Amino acid sequence: MKTKKLVLSGFFIACGVILPMVFHMFSMGGSVFLPMHIPVLIAGYFLGPIYAAGVGVITPILSGFFTGMPPLVPVMPIMAFELCGYGLISGLVFSKTNKVYLSLIIAMIVGRLFAVLGAFVVSLTLVPQIKPIMYVVGGLTTAIPGMLIQLIFIPILIKLLMNNKEISKAIA
Repeated sequence: MKTKKLVLSGFFIACGVILPMVFHMFSMGGSVFLPMHIPVLIAGYFLGPIYAAGVGVITPILSGFFTGMPPLVPVMPIMAFELCGYGLISGLVFSKTNKVYLSLIIAMIVGRLFAVLGAFVVSLTLVPQIKPIMYVVGGLTTAIPGMLIQLIFIPILIKLLMNNKEISKAIA
């Protein structure tokens, strides 16, 4: 089982690196559509909280180093905190409730709180002029289209994938 989860973790990390590149190729802003968030949130449903939190931390770090997106300072460490929260909470709430929408909404809220924590850590270490709450609130207004995309498409995708017998058999 650990091998399957590690392989799936690698798959979700790769999707989290590649999907933003595709969005940027077509001039669809990453900060608007949040393409890196989607594989991390989905990972929570299939991998559980621990592996999905790892996917959430690793994805922005690798993407930042390999592609420059997100910028290494200050965005990448804040996104690592935020995406860790997304993976952890989507996996945790879904494993307890088996409710896709509930786990998604709670993960989106708690993930933003993780982002505030990440911005606070960055303000103490790398960029003292960052105001953590203002940083995250400012990003929320830009991210509304991406959040709507997540609320519409992730539950549909999760239901399709979980109802597919081949996929269910492969990840069981």
